[in-house]
Order: sequence, then structure tokens, then C-alpha cells
Amino acid sequence: MAEPDGMLAIGGDLSPERLLLAYRSGIFPWYMRKPILWWSPDPRFVLYPEEIKVSHSMKQVLNKGAFRISYNECFETVIDRCRLAPREGQDGTGSPATCSALTPHSTSKATA
Repeated sequence: MAEPDGMLAIGGDLSPERLLLAYRSGIFPWYMRKPILWWSPDPRFVLYPEEIKVSHSMKQVLNKGAFRISYNECFETVIDRCRLAPREGQDGTGSPATCSALTPHSTSKATA
């Protein structure tokens, strides 16, 4: 059972097998330095594509071509830009968390 803030466990490793099991269970590592902190926030934000209802005004915005929606593209670049994004009160996303995100992707199972 996770704490109210979503923290579930401390420690472990970032092996691809552990990460894939954790991700499939709704658990992810998020930490700046060891020990590894494992999180499972509740409620979680999950998008189910078949349930998305796009409003008329949003359809107009999307039809203007101002945005491009994609998936499974430039994974490493996306992770790196998230790591570098300024966050008030934080030093950013630490390299351990970045590495943990890339490990499943490098084994071609990030979206499995």
C-alpha cells in the first residue's frame, strides 16, 4: 500500500526486468540520488484513446496543424528534454531516473 503521496518502496535496482514489471504494475522510480524511491500515485492519469472526446473547438485547433500528435518517436530526445526542463524548487530529473526510463526502451519494450 502506497503512502498518501504515492511513495511505495525504497531501494532495489533498475534492472530491465524489474523496471518492466514495475511499469506494468503502475509503479515507477523517481529520485535524485540513491536510494531508489518507487512511486505509485493514486489517482493516476491514464488516457484511454477509445474514450477521448475531442470538443469542437479543440478539433478546430488541431485542424490548424499547430500541433503534431505522435507516439513511439524520439524517445531518448523526449526523456532528455524532460530532464532539462526547469522545475521550480527542483534541480530537474536526475540522470538515474533518465537512465531507468531509457533502459526498457533500449530493450524495445518501453511500450510493451
